[in-house]
Amino acid sequence: MRGEQAVDQLHTLFPYMIGINIVTFILMGVDKQRARNHAWRIPERTFWILAIIGGSIGSFVGMRVFHHKTRHLTFTMGMPLLIGVHFLLFLYIFAYMS
Repeated sequence: MRGEQAVDQLHTLFPYMIGINIVTFILMGVDKQRARNHAWRIPERTFWILAIIGGSIGSFVGMRVFHHKTRHLTFTMGMPLLIGVHFLLFLYIFAYMS
């Protein structure tokens, strides 16, 4: 029974993870464009919140694609670390539910 619950939760979690990462990626591009235009910027706190709630991959990929936040050590070191934490958390939850 636990295995079936894990599969059901993955069906819920997967679309959420895809969505939050797409949103985070797009916002990285928007913020980079705003930076070029000297316009109002998206606060770094927003990127961290989005990354913590599941958008770390989108944030990291956005950093690389848009060459954005690449001089910020907290982003260049923190995002890969957060991806690792999310991966371990996912493995733990999946192993626990199986």
